[in-house]
Amino acid sequence: MLSKSRILISVMLLLIMVAFVNLEEAKALELTEFGSRAMSRGDEGIDVAVLQQKLKQLNFYKGNIDGIYGGVTVKAVKKFQQENGLSVDGVFGESSFKVLPELKAQLNYNISRDDIILLARIIHGEARGEDFRGKVAVGSVILNRIVSNQFPNTIRDVILQKGQFSSLMDGQANYYPGEEELQAARAALIGYDPTLGSIYFYNPDIATNTAWISRRNYVTRIGGHVFLR
Repeated sequence: MLSKSRILISVMLLLIMVAFVNLEEAKALELTEFGSRAMSRGDEGIDVAVLQQKLKQLNFYKGNIDGIYGGVTVKAVKKFQQENGLSVDGVFGESSFKVLPELKAQLNYNISRDDIILLARIIHGEARGEDFRGKVAVGSVILNRIVSNQFPNTIRDVILQKGQFSSLMDGQANYYPGEEELQAARAALIGYDPTLGSIYFYNPDIATNTAWISRRNYVTRIGGHVFLR
Protein backbone atom coordinates (compact mmCIF):
# COMPACT_ATOMS: atom_id res chain seq x y z
CA MET A 1 0.00 0.00 0.00
CA LEU A 2 1.37 3.41 -0.96
CA SER A 3 2.18 5.86 1.82
CA LYS A 4 0.42 9.20 2.12
CA SER A 5 3.72 11.00 1.49
CA ARG A 6 4.30 9.08 -1.75
CA ILE A 7 0.80 9.88 -2.97
CA LEU A 8 1.31 13.56 -2.12
CA ILE A 9 4.61 13.63 -3.99
CA SER A 10 2.94 12.02 -7.02
CA VAL A 11 0.18 14.65 -7.06
CA MET A 12 2.70 17.49 -6.68
CA LEU A 13 4.81 16.14 -9.54
CA LEU A 14 1.71 15.94 -11.73
CA LEU A 15 0.81 19.59 -11.09
CA ILE A 16 4.38 20.79 -11.59
CA MET A 17 4.77 18.90 -14.87
CA VAL A 18 1.50 20.32 -16.20
CA ALA A 19 2.94 23.82 -15.77
CA PHE A 20 5.71 23.07 -18.28
CA VAL A 21 3.41 22.07 -21.15
CA ASN A 22 4.38 23.26 -24.62
CA LEU A 23 1.99 26.16 -25.20
CA GLU A 24 1.87 25.81 -28.97
CA GLU A 25 0.85 22.16 -28.65
CA ALA A 26 -1.80 23.03 -26.07
CA LYS A 27 -3.12 25.87 -28.21
CA ALA A 28 -3.77 23.39 -31.01
CA LEU A 29 -6.22 21.60 -28.75
CA GLU A 30 -8.63 24.52 -28.77
CA LEU A 31 -9.77 24.28 -32.39
CA THR A 32 -9.54 21.35 -34.75
CA GLU A 33 -10.75 20.71 -38.27
CA PHE A 34 -11.83 17.24 -39.31
CA GLY A 35 -11.98 15.35 -42.58
CA SER A 36 -14.84 14.25 -44.77
CA ARG A 37 -15.74 10.71 -43.71
CA ALA A 38 -19.32 9.91 -44.76
CA MET A 39 -21.36 9.51 -41.58
CA SER A 40 -24.61 7.61 -41.12
CA ARG A 41 -26.81 5.98 -38.48
CA GLY A 42 -24.80 3.80 -36.12
CA ASP A 43 -21.50 5.64 -36.56
CA GLU A 44 -19.77 7.24 -33.60
CA GLY A 45 -16.66 9.25 -33.02
CA ILE A 46 -15.20 12.66 -32.62
CA ASP A 47 -16.26 13.71 -36.14
CA VAL A 48 -19.88 12.83 -35.33
CA ALA A 49 -19.66 15.01 -32.22
CA VAL A 50 -18.29 17.88 -34.30
CA LEU A 51 -21.08 17.44 -36.85
CA GLN A 52 -23.67 17.52 -34.07
CA GLN A 53 -22.06 20.63 -32.64
CA LYS A 54 -22.15 22.41 -36.02
CA LEU A 55 -25.74 21.38 -36.74
CA LYS A 56 -26.74 22.59 -33.29
CA GLN A 57 -25.17 25.97 -33.99
CA LEU A 58 -27.26 26.12 -37.18
CA ASN A 59 -30.44 25.14 -35.24
CA PHE A 60 -30.88 21.80 -36.99
CA TYR A 61 -29.82 19.52 -34.13
CA LYS A 62 -31.71 19.52 -30.82
CA GLY A 63 -30.12 16.62 -28.95
CA ASN A 64 -27.07 16.15 -26.75
CA ILE A 65 -23.64 16.30 -28.36
CA ASP A 66 -22.54 12.74 -27.63
CA GLY A 67 -20.68 11.63 -30.77
CA ILE A 68 -23.25 8.93 -31.55
CA TYR A 69 -25.11 9.08 -34.88
CA GLY A 70 -28.58 8.09 -33.76
CA GLY A 71 -32.13 8.99 -34.71
CA VAL A 72 -31.92 12.60 -33.55
CA THR A 73 -28.81 13.16 -35.65
CA VAL A 74 -30.44 11.50 -38.68
CA LYS A 75 -33.43 13.81 -38.27
CA ALA A 76 -31.19 16.87 -38.05
CA VAL A 77 -29.18 15.87 -41.13
CA LYS A 78 -32.38 15.27 -43.12
CA LYS A 79 -33.63 18.73 -42.18
CA PHE A 80 -30.28 20.22 -43.18
CA GLN A 81 -30.40 18.35 -46.50
CA GLN A 82 -33.98 19.39 -47.20
CA GLU A 83 -33.32 23.07 -46.56
CA ASN A 84 -30.26 22.98 -48.82
CA GLY A 85 -31.92 21.18 -51.74
CA LEU A 86 -30.01 17.94 -51.26
CA SER A 87 -31.13 14.33 -51.49
CA VAL A 88 -32.78 13.64 -48.13
CA ASP A 89 -31.33 10.35 -46.89
CA GLY A 90 -29.97 11.24 -43.45
CA VAL A 91 -26.41 10.36 -44.50
CA PHE A 92 -23.88 13.16 -44.16
CA GLY A 93 -21.78 12.44 -47.21
CA GLU A 94 -20.12 14.13 -50.17
CA SER A 95 -23.03 16.36 -51.21
CA SER A 96 -23.56 17.54 -47.62
CA PHE A 97 -19.87 18.36 -47.21
CA LYS A 98 -20.06 20.56 -50.31
CA VAL A 99 -22.63 22.72 -48.52
CA LEU A 100 -20.95 22.47 -45.11
CA PRO A 101 -17.27 21.94 -46.03
CA GLU A 102 -15.60 22.87 -42.76
CA LEU A 103 -16.25 20.97 -39.57
CA LYS A 104 -14.33 22.78 -36.86
CA ALA A 105 -14.55 21.69 -33.25
CA GLN A 106 -15.03 23.97 -30.30
CA LEU A 107 -14.56 22.76 -26.74
CA ASN A 108 -17.69 22.55 -24.61
CA TYR A 109 -15.87 23.75 -21.49
CA ASN A 110 -14.30 27.07 -20.65
CA ILE A 111 -11.09 25.66 -19.19
CA SER A 112 -7.39 26.37 -19.21
CA ARG A 113 -4.84 24.66 -21.42
CA ASP A 114 -3.31 23.20 -18.28
CA ASP A 115 -6.58 21.46 -17.50
CA ILE A 116 -6.66 19.92 -20.97
CA ILE A 117 -3.20 18.50 -20.43
CA LEU A 118 -4.14 17.34 -16.95
CA LEU A 119 -7.13 15.49 -18.41
CA ALA A 120 -4.90 13.89 -21.04
CA ARG A 121 -2.45 12.78 -18.34
CA ILE A 122 -5.16 11.01 -16.38
CA ILE A 123 -6.47 9.39 -19.56
CA HIS A 124 -2.93 8.15 -20.19
CA GLY A 125 -2.62 6.81 -16.65
CA GLU A 126 -6.04 5.20 -16.38
CA ALA A 127 -6.54 3.94 -19.94
CA ARG A 128 -3.09 2.79 -20.98
CA GLY A 129 -3.50 -0.19 -23.26
CA GLU A 130 -7.05 0.82 -24.28
CA ASP A 131 -7.97 1.84 -27.82
CA PHE A 132 -9.00 5.40 -28.70
CA ARG A 133 -12.64 4.83 -27.75
CA GLY A 134 -11.59 3.46 -24.38
CA LYS A 135 -9.41 6.49 -23.76
CA VAL A 136 -12.22 8.90 -24.64
CA ALA A 137 -14.49 6.97 -22.29
CA VAL A 138 -12.22 7.64 -19.29
CA GLY A 139 -12.10 11.33 -20.16
CA SER A 140 -15.87 11.41 -20.49
CA VAL A 141 -16.35 10.02 -16.98
CA ILE A 142 -14.28 12.87 -15.56
CA LEU A 143 -16.33 15.44 -17.47
CA ASN A 144 -19.61 13.77 -16.51
CA ARG A 145 -18.60 14.11 -12.89
CA ILE A 146 -18.28 17.87 -13.31
CA VAL A 147 -22.00 18.19 -14.08
CA SER A 148 -23.00 15.73 -11.36
CA ASN A 149 -23.85 17.10 -7.90
CA GLN A 150 -21.98 14.14 -6.40
CA PHE A 151 -18.54 15.49 -7.38
CA PRO A 152 -16.53 18.72 -7.58
CA ASN A 153 -17.25 21.03 -10.51
CA THR A 154 -13.84 21.47 -12.14
CA ILE A 155 -11.56 19.06 -13.99
CA ARG A 156 -8.72 19.65 -11.57
CA ASP A 157 -10.84 19.12 -8.46
CA VAL A 158 -12.48 15.98 -9.87
CA ILE A 159 -9.10 14.49 -10.73
CA LEU A 160 -7.49 15.39 -7.41
CA GLN A 161 -10.42 14.20 -5.28
CA LYS A 162 -8.95 11.81 -2.73
CA GLY A 163 -8.84 8.13 -3.63
CA GLN A 164 -10.58 8.37 -7.02
CA PHE A 165 -7.88 7.54 -9.57
CA SER A 166 -5.24 4.87 -9.07
CA SER A 167 -2.93 6.46 -11.65
CA LEU A 168 -2.38 9.36 -9.26
CA MET A 169 -1.39 6.95 -6.51
CA ASP A 170 0.94 4.77 -8.57
CA GLY A 171 2.50 7.65 -10.54
CA GLN A 172 1.26 6.61 -14.00
CA ALA A 173 -0.44 10.00 -14.46
CA ASN A 174 2.95 11.72 -14.21
CA TYR A 175 4.01 10.56 -17.67
CA TYR A 176 3.52 13.03 -20.50
CA PRO A 177 0.54 11.97 -22.63
CA GLY A 178 0.96 10.91 -26.24
CA GLU A 179 -0.89 12.34 -29.23
CA GLU A 180 -3.72 9.80 -28.91
CA GLU A 181 -4.36 10.79 -25.28
CA LEU A 182 -4.39 14.47 -26.27
CA GLN A 183 -6.87 13.67 -29.04
CA ALA A 184 -9.00 11.65 -26.63
CA ALA A 185 -9.12 14.54 -24.17
CA ARG A 186 -10.16 16.85 -27.00
CA ALA A 187 -12.84 14.40 -28.15
CA ALA A 188 -14.31 14.18 -24.66
CA LEU A 189 -14.27 17.96 -24.31
CA ILE A 190 -16.11 18.36 -27.60
CA GLY A 191 -18.82 16.02 -26.33
CA TYR A 192 -18.03 12.53 -27.62
CA ASP A 193 -19.23 10.29 -24.79
CA PRO A 194 -19.24 6.54 -25.52
CA THR A 195 -20.11 5.91 -21.84
CA LEU A 196 -23.58 7.46 -22.22
CA GLY A 197 -23.28 9.64 -19.15
CA SER A 198 -21.40 7.28 -16.82
CA ILE A 199 -19.71 8.68 -13.71
CA TYR A 200 -17.84 5.56 -12.57
CA PHE A 201 -15.60 2.98 -14.20
CA TYR A 202 -13.50 0.04 -13.04
CA ASN A 203 -11.50 -2.84 -14.44
CA PRO A 204 -13.14 -6.10 -13.28
CA ASP A 205 -9.97 -8.06 -13.96
CA ILE A 206 -7.88 -6.18 -11.38
CA ALA A 207 -10.37 -4.45 -9.06
CA THR A 208 -10.31 -5.60 -5.44
CA ASN A 209 -12.78 -3.39 -3.59
CA THR A 210 -15.99 -3.85 -5.60
CA ALA A 211 -18.69 -3.73 -2.91
CA TRP A 212 -19.78 -0.27 -4.12
CA ILE A 213 -20.64 -1.63 -7.58
CA SER A 214 -23.89 -3.21 -6.36
CA ARG A 215 -25.18 0.31 -5.65
CA ARG A 216 -24.51 1.57 -9.18
CA ASN A 217 -26.29 1.02 -12.49
CA TYR A 218 -24.38 -0.82 -15.20
CA VAL A 219 -24.20 1.13 -18.47
CA THR A 220 -21.68 -0.52 -20.79
CA ARG A 221 -18.28 -2.15 -21.13
CA ILE A 222 -15.59 -0.61 -23.30
CA GLY A 223 -12.35 -2.53 -23.60
CA GLY A 224 -11.15 -3.51 -20.13
CA HIS A 225 -13.41 -1.09 -18.25
CA VAL A 226 -16.98 -1.36 -17.06
CA PHE A 227 -18.90 1.93 -16.88
CA LEU A 228 -21.66 2.73 -14.43
CA ARG A 229 -23.94 5.53 -13.27
